[in-house]
Amino acid sequence: MNAVMHQHNKDQVWAYWLELERSDADSALAVAERYQAPEAAWYGPAPLPDLAGPKAFVSGYWTALKHALPDLTRQTHLYMGGESNGRRDGDIGRDGQAWVSGTGLLTGTFSNDYLGIPATGLPVSIRWGECCRMHDGRIVETYLLLDFIDLMQQAGLQVLPSSRGCDGLYPPPVAGDGVLRTAQDAAVSAYSLDHIRRFIFEGLNRFDKSELKSMGMSHYFHPHVKWYGPGGIGACLSLKEFEDLHQRPWLVAYPDRKVQDLTALFAEGAYSGGPGWAGVKATHTGPYLDAPATGRSVVFNGMDWWKREGEQYVENWVFVDMVHLFRQFGIDLFERMRLQIAAR
Repeated sequence: MNAVMHQHNKDQVWAYWLELERSDADSALAVAERYQAPEAAWYGPAPLPDLAGPKAFVSGYWTALKHALPDLTRQTHLYMGGESNGRRDGDIGRDGQAWVSGTGLLTGTFSNDYLGIPATGLPVSIRWGECCRMHDGRIVETYLLLDFIDLMQQAGLQVLPSSRGCDGLYPPPVAGDGVLRTAQDAAVSAYSLDHIRRFIFEGLNRFDKSELKSMGMSHYFHPHVKWYGPGGIGACLSLKEFEDLHQRPWLVAYPDRKVQDLTALFAEGAYSGGPGWAGVKATHTGPYLDAPATGRSVVFNGMDWWKREGEQYVENWVFVDMVHLFRQFGIDLFERMRLQIAAR
């Protein structure tokens, strides 16, 4: 991918987010039409539908969010992109595509209900992650996740058991260097992409269904890695916490889980990331949180960003669409929420 075009793409998405944040009901559509292609596809978190085109994006997603948080402000903790190379088998597939991504917090006063989540009238922070595929300087495909479980918790609703990890912890990089607005060293970026591919496809996928060491996590994760998981899982602040509080319960539930062909995987500088819609496939053969094993085949919609220092990852920001996951168990977490509200 041309370095000049990549920088242009980053400038475009940054301007798009800023203008969208500042828009009102009358101007949001004009902003979306300026930066999105007419046929742009948008994929969001359950229970939101897939959307096509700027008009559907505004009416089906943005208007309701902005109504809920009229003073919405976007905090961007990580900002990077690159050329995708996310296929496990090396087939060109979706590879060679240009992507720009970011994650952080949407903050504001929760003034009006959102998707049935009751407004508190208090400040809230909604974790967001977004990956935009670019073509000819415009957004043609977007994958976005919001942490609805965490937002429900802020509204006093607990639809999942208490997290094993630490709730509400989703900070920017410790070094404060995650917003890559300018060009990064191409050789460093190339090595980061090769490194994350090895970690995912030659490390995580090597689990032998019995011994965590088979994945070689201690080779890839620093002993004091900070793993920032979603609501319902929580953050783990060391490799030991990651293994004890997340990885072991996860692999009990899904011992055969495999990373498939990701929607995208890219790297810039020391950072790498990407979305995976159905990027992980597994069989639900063990209990997970309060859900007994169903024996069903499930897929995971998620996003990750990693920061590499040398040969190890020191931070990992993680999204999993928990509402979508539990739907596959036959459990509607929004219905649980509605029942809790009715019982108040």
